[in-house]
Amino acid sequence: MSEDVMVRAERVHKSFGLVPVLKGVDLTVRTGEVFCIVGPSGSGKSTFLRCINHLEKINAGRLWVDGRLVGYRQKGAKLYEMKEREVAAQRRDIGMVFQRFNLFPHMTAAENVMEAPVQVKGVRRAEARERAQALLARVGLGDRAEAYPSQLSGGQQQRVAIARALAMEPKLMLFDEPTSALDPELVGDVLDVMRRLAEDGMTMIVVTHEMGFAREAGDSLVFMDGGVVVESGNPREVLGNPRHERTRAFLSKVL
Repeated sequence: MSEDVMVRAERVHKSFGLVPVLKGVDLTVRTGEVFCIVGPSGSGKSTFLRCINHLEKINAGRLWVDGRLVGYRQKGAKLYEMKEREVAAQRRDIGMVFQRFNLFPHMTAAENVMEAPVQVKGVRRAEARERAQALLARVGLGDRAEAYPSQLSGGQQQRVAIARALAMEPKLMLFDEPTSALDPELVGDVLDVMRRLAEDGMTMIVVTHEMGFAREAGDSLVFMDGGVVVESGNPREVLGNPRHERTRAFLSKVL
């Protein structure tokens, strides 16, 4: 696989019981790219994101991150599922930010950011705290390090969640509709942090309803519907002049 490819999906299928959710997804995300995924609810966007770090196991196809198969080892033509500790080691390189912030309520912002480096990587607490302080400053919360989640707004909690994901120094960041649970006036601060990450060269896959962000910060965009990629290309071209009727119908309701 080319060195400039961070994620590659080939014919990825995923079903829940008898219900097919992903029906053969093919796409490529290049290193340093901001890759946006848009589409209606139930189109498979979030499921695909969760397959990238093996939170969901695919039923068919192949997924690679940074040249390595996700969740499986291949011998000949057969795939063998990795042990959980091997999957966990792969996940260390992939940061994920969910719709809900999932912060530990009994820990301060700094402690939430420190926890994984200390527990997973064995980083010394003093070093982890220093790094956490720097990351909180990076997301505009340097003065809220000792605040508990209940003392922070939703937008601030989401920025702590981004800092927490960055604390593991990931190669890839996944964002699953990171602003959908926020009050409208809090969305901008989170998107600003994401824009700065993009400017710093972080490879990002962003499932989003924020079409302005996709147009402005995205390098590539796919429109998904019914578990498949319907249309893909430059965000400004897809959003401004969609070729597919289904894409046009969707965008007419959200733009």
